[in-house]
Amino acid sequence: STTVKNVRKLISESAIDLLIGPSLTPNSLAVLDVLVESGTPMISLAGSGAIVEPVDDRKRWAFKTPQSDTHMATAIIKHMADNGVKRVAFIGFNDAYGEGWWREFGKLAELRKIEVVANERYTRTDASVTGQVLKLLASQPDAVFIAASGTPAVLPQATLFDRGYRGKVYQTHGVANNDFLRVGGAKLEGTFVPAGPVLVAEQLPDSHPAKKPSLDFIRKYEALPNAGQRSTFAAYLWDAALILQDAAPRALKGAKPGTPEFRKALRDAIESTQDLHATNGVYSLGPKDHIGLDQRSRVMVRIEKGSWKYIP
Repeated sequence: STTVKNVRKLISESAIDLLIGPSLTPNSLAVLDVLVESGTPMISLAGSGAIVEPVDDRKRWAFKTPQSDTHMATAIIKHMADNGVKRVAFIGFNDAYGEGWWREFGKLAELRKIEVVANERYTRTDASVTGQVLKLLASQPDAVFIAASGTPAVLPQATLFDRGYRGKVYQTHGVANNDFLRVGGAKLEGTFVPAGPVLVAEQLPDSHPAKKPSLDFIRKYEALPNAGQRSTFAAYLWDAALILQDAAPRALKGAKPGTPEFRKALRDAIESTQDLHATNGVYSLGPKDHIGLDQRSRVMVRIEKGSWKYIP
């Protein structure tokens, strides 16, 4: 409700032509109707494909830069199948993020003949998930998949570790930041994560289309005062800026900023973005695709000794 209120204020008082953000799935979903009412395009920085899929009258003003749960679930399921996982236990957030992952992951697991033997949920603010973890362990899985993001994703994995689990653990791209590594420490060793190429840019082959844009972003980002090391979340924002930089000149040919006509022209220009090389891959959008990323937008990484290791 606070997000919706703030977006309405930006539109009515600041007369924005474009909204970049929100960075969370539930918040991005909540503002879709506001975008339609005002005719304002949005580039969301959140994960779920539900924000832009399917592209209909309600979602035609919404775009996003992060890879969707479908993109990443495909990479996770492939890695599981290639590494002998037959039984997997699922635990995720009890919100739109967790639900979106469950929907895509469950569907793909069934197609690859991987049995989901447990399905547990928790909230982002929970202090304990012992009950849920005991149920996961009782299901005797080959691997555990945690559909969560940020540092709250550490809780189930740390609890699993404390209870003696040493099997495979998979997390989502929502944990691809150094705070996750710092909070989880040694209990995260060996974790598999699908991530945007920028996370391991230096380790990518020179032929990867995201390597050069990623290295350029990292150099500029880490030169900022107090910026710290690279952040995939900052990279999603950077890619949104690249999309705007690419689309704005086309929109300006037909309309003046600050008008409904310009906002529509900007929406149309973003939708026509093609072959834009960025930190998360190559963006080629269209009327039925408001993400525009393909398989080049994801890599599999493994946490080794507190660092991200690219898996070729």
